[in-house]
Amino acid sequence: MAATAAAAGLSACGRSDDASSGPATAAPSAAESIAKDAYIFGFPLVLMDVTRAAAEASTPANRFQHAAALPTPARRDVVRLNLDTLYSVAWLDLRAEPIVLRVPAMDGGRYWLMQLLDAWTNTVHNPSSVRPQAKPGSSGTYAIVGPNWSGTLPDDVTPLLVPTPTVWLIGRIQVNGPPDLPAVHAIQQQLQLMPLSDWTARHPVAPLPAVPQADSVPPAKQVAEMDARTFFDRMCAVLATNPPAPDDAPAMKRFATIGITPGGKVIGLTDHELSSAVHTARQQIPVYLDPKAVHENGWTFDPAIGTYGTNYLQRAAIAWKGLGANLAEDAIYPTLFATADSAGRFRLHFPAGQTPPVDAFWSLTAYDVDSYLMSNPAGIYAIGHQIPVVPNPDGSVDLAVQHADPGPSVPVGNWLPIPESGPFSLTMRLYAPKAEAIQGRWQPPPLLPVP
Repeated sequence: MAATAAAAGLSACGRSDDASSGPATAAPSAAESIAKDAYIFGFPLVLMDVTRAAAEASTPANRFQHAAALPTPARRDVVRLNLDTLYSVAWLDLRAEPIVLRVPAMDGGRYWLMQLLDAWTNTVHNPSSVRPQAKPGSSGTYAIVGPNWSGTLPDDVTPLLVPTPTVWLIGRIQVNGPPDLPAVHAIQQQLQLMPLSDWTARHPVAPLPAVPQADSVPPAKQVAEMDARTFFDRMCAVLATNPPAPDDAPAMKRFATIGITPGGKVIGLTDHELSSAVHTARQQIPVYLDPKAVHENGWTFDPAIGTYGTNYLQRAAIAWKGLGANLAEDAIYPTLFATADSAGRFRLHFPAGQTPPVDAFWSLTAYDVDSYLMSNPAGIYAIGHQIPVVPNPDGSVDLAVQHADPGPSVPVGNWLPIPESGPFSLTMRLYAPKAEAIQGRWQPPPLLPVP
């Protein structure tokens, strides 16, 4: 995916004249409390901007960057990687004009999703193979239109209006294992992304080659290591380009009392107070638990992600856990944490007719204690999709989740290797889940130890 590098420098909002360190106080001041809330509010915006800058160090705006290979356990830069789709991503700059996206026709029910996130991490559009969202006659052609453009679009494109000029396009295309990679690569090269003026003039834009993953400092780590004033400098600068939503006006009015405005500067806080506020915010964000999250049979998933309204703490927490969360209607990811003993044998039993209900497909992936893929002699990292599971004669499905090869009595598609002992986790991915899965009327079965 995106090769990350040191974030591009932005014009700083500036320091206040009273930025000297001061003594600790028994309780946070009102200004410190506002700064804490401002950090939570702005964290997704800053993380998105750092991620954008890292990507654009190798790929210019308005151009696709295509992933070419499925992940392996050797990859340690991103946690909880999936083996179900290849990504085609792009950062869009809509300040000058709309950008046209053309999605080619795909073979035999192949799943695809083109997710569009605004600068605040809200998923604002999500055309897919299940819900193309295209008007008749547009043939998978979309015009992504920023907030300040006025003009006329061609009749053969579907307009997708977005509230910020910065947009992250995250494309996902189903891949059916390594032998299917050439077919997906061919689809990636048929994806088109170009300014409206080039589209109407029929000026082709040559696709860029796949970009290998580069060693770099992950954007989340860059943001985590920012000192308080650097963070708010970045936030102020990005606010000038990507202003908040109208519903954010009460929050922005409050933040303005300490100088946090588009192009503004922090005032009224010492370095110590500002750092203390950021420290408190960084403690609150990772531990946030959404009351709407579903907890069943040891599995947890959150159906209320992808768009956040004024729930700023949830928005920050989801960005911290994994930037680019999609809407539940496109995919949900029930996750379970467990520990293997010396035997390390478990079973997942789906009664007949109770495998994950989806309009696309599903998979099950195992991760180690650090949420990375695990090496195993069989080279099996996920099941349920690339190699179909085999049902029992009564229609039920049993999956062997264990370290050792269960032998010929278990079909190869029904065995998911885990560590011989110690903590591990499972993520079940449901692509285009049916309503009963999103609403919690269907739950994954419990992971049961095998004596």
